[in-house]
Amino acid sequence: MLETYLLEELVTFAKAGTLAATAAKLNVTQPTITRGMQKLETDLGVTLFDRQPNRLSLTATGQLAAQQAQQLLADQDQFVTSIQNFDQTQRTITVGTTIPGPLYLLPLVSDKFSLTINDDLVASADVTTKLRNNAETLLLAAAPLETATIESQLIGTEQLAVNLNKFMYQANQSQITFKELAGLSFIVLSKIGPWREIIQQAIPDAKFFYQKAFDALAEITKYADFPYFSTNLSTFETDFNTRVMTDDSRVAVPISDANAQMPIYAVYLKTQRARVKPLITALIDKWPTK
Repeated sequence: MLETYLLEELVTFAKAGTLAATAAKLNVTQPTITRGMQKLETDLGVTLFDRQPNRLSLTATGQLAAQQAQQLLADQDQFVTSIQNFDQTQRTITVGTTIPGPLYLLPLVSDKFSLTINDDLVASADVTTKLRNNAETLLLAAAPLETATIESQLIGTEQLAVNLNKFMYQANQSQITFKELAGLSFIVLSKIGPWREIIQQAIPDAKFFYQKAFDALAEITKYADFPYFSTNLSTFETDFNTRVMTDDSRVAVPISDANAQMPIYAVYLKTQRARVKPLITALIDKWPTK
């Protein structure tokens, strides 16, 4: 079996170009690299290097070996990560999401389950990879996913609302459309997942001032009348409630457009079905009905 350190030396040489630079990058002596490359050639039974006076370069075979060695090392790293992630799933349910709202609901059920909650939003395109690599046991996503190994279940719908100054005429409506918000300026949290694209495309001539933290949003809403968005899940978010909505004179008006209603799905590997089903049921039970 080939030694991993020999593959690392070959890949480093292919990038560095000289024995001296390779040794420096790996923090070993140049004779150590020389012996390692000779051993690798012996183990493989091929010539990897073209040896000329004062010059050492890879043969065509050596170049191919370096490329495949790099892939082998990457696969090995992925193997280790996947196994470690799987081991973690056996002790706790790791939950991720592509949209922030469901994160606010998880603390309501955390006393009944051993949960590890990943706050960083997962890109929709990465859902399959995250599940297959065991990086997440359960993903809460804005779209269903059904494959030979993955399934999903609807857990509820997130409803978008806009919070308007109570003296605005639109604030007296029982609901509002995106079109009726045309031309307004909004203060918005940066990490809102697919909601960001929806509001930018749906509201004509609007301006959005994105803020990274609740503190910044709360400070601005305290002294300015910019409208901001919330959902039926926002009330479960402690910071949002205490820093933004408390003593706020704005009125929450539900947005009636179809794309302001976002179904949320629990997505998981079929092999994890028995482990995640109780958590899914608990989330459905806690989901707001309005």
